[in-house]
Amino acid sequence: MSHAFVKEDDEQWLHEIAPTMTALINYLTRQNNGVRVYEIKKSFSKDGKELHHMSNGLQYYIDEKGQWNFI
Repeated sequence: MSHAFVKEDDEQWLHEIAPTMTALINYLTRQNNGVRVYEIKKSFSKDGKELHHMSNGLQYYIDEKGQWNFI
């Protein structure tokens, strides 16, 4: 069997996706059973992190390691 195919039960973690909005939206949409998740607004935290307020009710940011995280 080719390794090009991904098994259905192989999950990807938030910190493993690329630090781009497209990658975040695609990841969150997959996690939401295909229902599109989109950015509602951007803001900045007190410590200067750019926060992305998403339609799933959570806020996401890129941490010091260059990985997605959420509040």
